[in-house]
Amino acid sequence: MAALGVLRLPGGLSRLPDMSDTEPAIPSPALHDWHAGLARAMASLAEPGFVEHLGEALACLASIESIMLGLERKGLPPQPLYQRGIAAQYREALIERYYARGYLLDPFCLAMEEGLSEGFYPLAEIAPDDFFGSEYYKTYYLKAGSSEDCHYIVDLDAQRKISLCMYQGHSGARFSASQLELLRAAQPLVRELFRQFDSSGGLERLLAGSGERGASARRPLDRHIRAAFMNFGSDRLTEREREIAHLLLRGHSVKSSARVLEISPETVRMHRKHLYTKLAINSQAELFSLFIDWLTQDAG
Repeated sequence: MAALGVLRLPGGLSRLPDMSDTEPAIPSPALHDWHAGLARAMASLAEPGFVEHLGEALACLASIESIMLGLERKGLPPQPLYQRGIAAQYREALIERYYARGYLLDPFCLAMEEGLSEGFYPLAEIAPDDFFGSEYYKTYYLKAGSSEDCHYIVDLDAQRKISLCMYQGHSGARFSASQLELLRAAQPLVRELFRQFDSSGGLERLLAGSGERGASARRPLDRHIRAAFMNFGSDRLTEREREIAHLLLRGHSVKSSARVLEISPETVRMHRKHLYTKLAINSQAELFSLFIDWLTQDAG
């Protein structure tokens, strides 16, 4: 077999591929802007402005419509630190409502609670099979002016993670496969830059500028996410019915729920029918509304 990168020609001769035969992955102007943006980000690692400069640099690799940076800490709700490009009419739904209650059903938040390792993740790689038809997706994505997102997850230490989320959807555009690969390729660099941002004091300055310093500024969660799920409907539903309600709320289909619980789809449908009857509802939309209302009352 010919070696990688070598073309075999008639007569056994060989040559390396002519690079002029292929289009560059990044056009030269964009590559220049990417490097210039990185230089500005590196020069501001000890300052809150680092996040804006890094976002501008990443936008040279992909057409990113909006960015949101969050700090994730064990036992606490995620904390918003920075946003850019989110239209005014969507900010409350996407930031305030999400960080107040909606995060409990967010695929990335749940995956991190379950031990998701640091890396780069498009939504489609994390979300359950029926997520894009779920009420959560309709409420916190489509109604908030977004159709998809992707995340850089960076471990700062055993207790803290940075989540840099890049959204698409206002224009109807989606990330292309090549854009996602470019963003994925930048993950090691993004990871190291965020760790230096933390160690140099930039993150602490950003926290101070947002009016919140560390974990003491936010009300701790009374329970972990899994425990919060299990309390929903505990006065009326069996443990199995609550498990199925949680999977449906998170965007699992009947078949996916059956696989997770290692039971048959028919059994899942039977439990779903019973929990709907007990909760006096008729649809997943009503189940979602009931759950969000319960979270609001429980947090009060």
